[in-house]
Amino acid sequence: MGIFETVHNRKNTRSVKWDMVKDLFQSEEVLPMWVADMDFQAPDAVNKALIERAKHGIYGYTIVDESVKSSIVNWISKRHNWNIKSDWLSFSPGVVTTLHMAIQALTEPEDTILIQTPVYTPFYKVIEAHDRKIVKNTLVLENNRYTINFQDFEEKLKQGVKAFILCNPHNPVGRVWTRDELEQMAKLCQEYNVLIISDEIHSDLTFPNKQHVSIASLSDDIANFSITCMAPSKTFNLAGLQASYAITPNKKIREKLDQQFLNQGFHGLNLMGNTALEAAYNHGEEWLDGLREILQSHYDYVKSELERHTDLLVIDEDGTYLVWIDCSSLQLDAKGLKKFFNEEAKVGLNAGADYGEEGKQYIRMNIACPRETLEEGVKRIIQAVQNK
Repeated sequence: MGIFETVHNRKNTRSVKWDMVKDLFQSEEVLPMWVADMDFQAPDAVNKALIERAKHGIYGYTIVDESVKSSIVNWISKRHNWNIKSDWLSFSPGVVTTLHMAIQALTEPEDTILIQTPVYTPFYKVIEAHDRKIVKNTLVLENNRYTINFQDFEEKLKQGVKAFILCNPHNPVGRVWTRDELEQMAKLCQEYNVLIISDEIHSDLTFPNKQHVSIASLSDDIANFSITCMAPSKTFNLAGLQASYAITPNKKIREKLDQQFLNQGFHGLNLMGNTALEAAYNHGEEWLDGLREILQSHYDYVKSELERHTDLLVIDEDGTYLVWIDCSSLQLDAKGLKKFFNEEAKVGLNAGADYGEEGKQYIRMNIACPRETLEEGVKRIIQAVQNK
């Protein structure tokens, strides 16, 4: 059985995904296919590195040394064709933490910040939590694929937007923005003096025929007003180890960001996150390439089965393991949709309304699980829809 086909029992491991099923969905019978972690074991190289480090038995204060930084520099060069410098790196427990820090360090209360909706729920929270104002550039669904309304994008920037939080690849709609799209957004942000904070946590998880481009890699000028947030957490299923980093070429911006981390009492990665990050980037390529093939296959299966047996519509995507599904054919409001999947299908999914009002007729499905689990989830959905 392949490494991505083995079903692992994750219950009683303090798993948010599996051990909170009853609390979140009011039934132990619900199959969880929601929060963005995978039901796959991390690469062997990562597990071995963690075990070896644990054998030492001393867990004192830890540094992020040049060896760890070099693993990141090499990974970004090899996988994303962007040559960065190790002194551009800042470290964080997670991308959302970095977003909080960047908002506080580089904008002021009452400043406006642009997001492209529907979008990852914490984007709303990191803006509102610090008394900044949300401005929306709503994505446009054309021919079952999301695109950017650039006229609206520019109009919003003209209103005095201070920062733009980009999501690339986009969560939840699965777009990997093209070089042309990125260049248009960057040009407009440069024209209107808007800081780009780019969440690229899913950048390694494009489908095999798609290539992620970091917006800051387009030119030195663009890099000069960009913060790029990345992590091995989604790529290698390491979220619980809390290891993330930001790439900030502009020294003045980086110093402000680093100072904000220090102001909040954060000084570096934990020992195990440090160890796992280095092992994953140095030895995880073969595992990742296998994963990307599996995710493409799983996406194709979900799209084919749901559209053949129901009127649900799976949005065309370029990557991630999060599938965005149009459920408008069920003719239910957001509350009814959530109840239907919880109680009738007994599949725990993310409510589309959580990503903004534009998502009220959608659900988000996590397909990063063994095929056996995926098929069970799809079967439950199909039966529930057909019985409605």
